[in-house]
Amino acid sequence: METFFEEAALWPEELSALRAILREMGLEECWKWRAPCYTFRGGNVATLWGFREACTLSFFKGVLLRDPEGVLVPPGQNSRSARVMKFTSLDEIGAGRRQIEDFVAQSIANEKAGRKVDLPPDDFDLPEELSERLEADPDLVAAWDRLTPGRRRGWVLHVGQAKQSATRQARIDKAAPKILAGKGMHDR
Repeated sequence: METFFEEAALWPEELSALRAILREMGLEECWKWRAPCYTFRGGNVATLWGFREACTLSFFKGVLLRDPEGVLVPPGQNSRSARVMKFTSLDEIGAGRRQIEDFVAQSIANEKAGRKVDLPPDDFDLPEELSERLEADPDLVAAWDRLTPGRRRGWVLHVGQAKQSATRQARIDKAAPKILAGKGMHDR
């Protein structure tokens, strides 16, 4: 874990500063999804990432946080619960420290209270090619039904974002072994 912060090609000082704040707040640090993850009583609270344009502090249940100043943003167009703060300097982190601490305190309180993000049921249609493949392959449909809703959603988005039918079919072909193994798009 230490090497992540020491050898981070992007934003090493900023990521280390964010790490220090999270650790001071009593969160446990572990390694998940190839990045540092911060938990409270086993519940995921936050994670750190370094991207080309900024480093981010991501809150897993960010939609539950009070954010009157609107500093938290979704990390992507399909994000339903996570929210991130973006930083490009140590000065920004210093200026935002009070907000960071407030968001972490709210996240800890949410974990203590057992609050969950109320996600609507699957709100997507399967791409035609995926529907046809599932209908034709009973083993694949059984594996699909065992996937978590989030993993199913990830596969649907991945397949459905392809513009051409041939590309959607190729993505399904590549995904099938992982689906049969019970894995999502980003699982190893």
